[in-house]
Amino acid sequence: MKRLFDIALAVGALCVLALPLAILALGVRASSTGPALYWSDRVGRRNRIFRMPKFRSMRIGTPVIATHLLADPSAHLTPIGAFLRKSSLDELPQLWSILAGDMSFVGPRPALFNQHDLIELRTLHGIDALLPGLTGWAQINGRDELPIPDKVALDLEYMKRQSLWFDIRILWATGMKVLRRDGISH
Repeated sequence: MKRLFDIALAVGALCVLALPLAILALGVRASSTGPALYWSDRVGRRNRIFRMPKFRSMRIGTPVIATHLLADPSAHLTPIGAFLRKSSLDELPQLWSILAGDMSFVGPRPALFNQHDLIELRTLHGIDALLPGLTGWAQINGRDELPIPDKVALDLEYMKRQSLWFDIRILWATGMKVLRRDGISH
């Protein structure tokens, strides 16, 4: 049921967002050197690495680490990168990962391939059995500000409570957070 929900919602979103996606891609290309999409190696279900697309908000050559670990993240942003991140529009290409079956709309956010502490804790608690999500329970309860053990605790809570209605609640709360720009790294 969850996979069917993901496919239907992703196809519907792509139909509605096709033109805005094209405009954003052109904006990224026009404002900085490099491709419109950045393909990030992420950890998926059962710790399998997959390539996750995002609109490129950082300059070419930025170290491949979590944004909060950069000494001055704003120094690496492209001219429209701050806007893309504040609005969470950089995440829209992940609809491809949902259609491909690498992600779901709701689940733990996919870790970077080099976030070993997060990957290890999730594996220890069996959270690696879940598909990663575009958004998740941890995302609406602190997002980038949460320490890793707190994120994992929320991921575990999601794993125990998951249902279609819980996913819908998380999607609604995510929409509200994005509109208010709560907890978004710049």
